[in-house]
Amino acid sequence: MRALIVDDSKMVRMILSKLLRELQFEVLEAGDGQEAIERLYHGEQVDLMLVDWNMPIMDGFELLCAVRANVLLSDIKIMMVTTESSMEQVQKALAAGANEYLMKPFTKDQLHEKLIIMGML
Repeated sequence: MRALIVDDSKMVRMILSKLLRELQFEVLEAGDGQEAIERLYHGEQVDLMLVDWNMPIMDGFELLCAVRANVLLSDIKIMMVTTESSMEQVQKALAAGANEYLMKPFTKDQLHEKLIIMGML
């Protein structure tokens, strides 16, 4: 399985990358939504995206909407991993097509549980 971590924080990308590699994922990274969408549009194949909401250039919600609007990318599972914790934000992301929502800070067990719910483990 291939996962794309999209977060402007290098530290968050490093933490998620380590956790996913321990679960046998091949991990790719992008620092913002624009970089992620360019990778996908240029043929990068991923099964899972872990997406922060608040990023420069293209935020996570815009990325989520762009991926869900493209039929060629419709099989990608998307988990929002963000500090945005209001129920309105959670509902907005899920309504737009996010498969799961994980609030920062999170534990390894919480991430693992969300991946099981998504059918990724």
